[in-house]
Order: sequence, then C-alpha cells, then structure tokens
Amino acid sequence: MEPILELHSARLLMRQWRDDDLPAFAAMCDDPQVMRYFPEPLSRLESAALIGRIRGHFAELGFGLWALERKDTGEFIGFTGLSVVGFRSHFTPAVEIGWRLAREHWGLGYASEAAWRALGCGFEHLALDQIVSFTAQSNLPSQKVMQAIGMQHKSADDFQHPNLPDGDPLKPHVLYRITRQQWIRTLNA
Repeated sequence: MEPILELHSARLLMRQWRDDDLPAFAAMCDDPQVMRYFPEPLSRLESAALIGRIRGHFAELGFGLWALERKDTGEFIGFTGLSVVGFRSHFTPAVEIGWRLAREHWGLGYASEAAWRALGCGFEHLALDQIVSFTAQSNLPSQKVMQAIGMQHKSADDFQHPNLPDGDPLKPHVLYRITRQQWIRTLNA
C-alpha cells in the first residue's frame, strides 16, 4: 500500500514529519501539563526517538501519527493519527487513534477535527472494521475527544495498562471503540 503522506481538514494539514519539527515537538513533550497522563515528560533525545518510531510505522504500514500543522499560520501544533497497538490486551490486535497537542492549542477543537479526519482515513482508505482509543481513567479531556468523534465506552472493556507498574495511578485505563458502521451512522446523522 502506498503511504498516506498527507490529509487535510478545514483548518489543519496532517503531514509527514520534518526534521525542523523536533524543537517544537520536544518542547511539547517536555511540558509537564501536556504529559500529565503519561509516566513522565520526554527528553529531547526521547522525542527524537519517538519521531523515528513514527516514521518507521509509516514506512512499514503506510499510515501513522501525522504531524499537525495549522493552515493559517503554518505552525506545528502536535500530532494525530493511527497506529497499531504495541502491547497485548483483551482488545488486541487493534489500530488505535491518538493525539497530542501543545498546550496553547487546547480547547480550540483541533484534536477532534484531526481525529475525525484520521477516522475517515482508517475506515475509507485502510478499510478497517474498528478503531480503538484508550487513556488513563483520569484523562477526561482525551475522553471528551473520544466522545466527540463518536467513540463508545463500555466499562467492561476497561483494563490495566500492561506497561505500567502496579500501583501507578495511570495504570487503570478506559477503552473506547468505534466501528465503520457507527462512523457511517455518525456521518449521516
């Protein structure tokens, strides 16, 4: 499959990563507020390694986490996209949708806008039957994005993240799902 290098929404360009994204990405991943639902902020080196893994995902599978750029300013604001879940759980194998935005771009609808476009890519281009998303139970802002894009939550799906140690307050996770049929119904609503 040809890699999906670029997607567009009304206000955003979802594109491949450039080397000059690293300073803004590293600053975002070092922000304790942005990273409060992750084990810890990332160093510049860890952020660069993450970009490398994202590029590898695109090279291998043709899709991944796109860099987000505002069309009006050309500014890098974070990422949104699709990736294969990298651990074993009751719902894997699966493709997840995820996002991370710099704090100054929160609350403007960018995460939902980009996520909606990524869902469309997953269902139309990649012919996925289902897409999942998950986060720490305490991460209500991400759960609101999941709800805004039509994803459904069932408490029976919730799980303990296997990559986090017992006792970690972030270990309890919620799982949201959306099927192609649910997405089509949302489109036509």
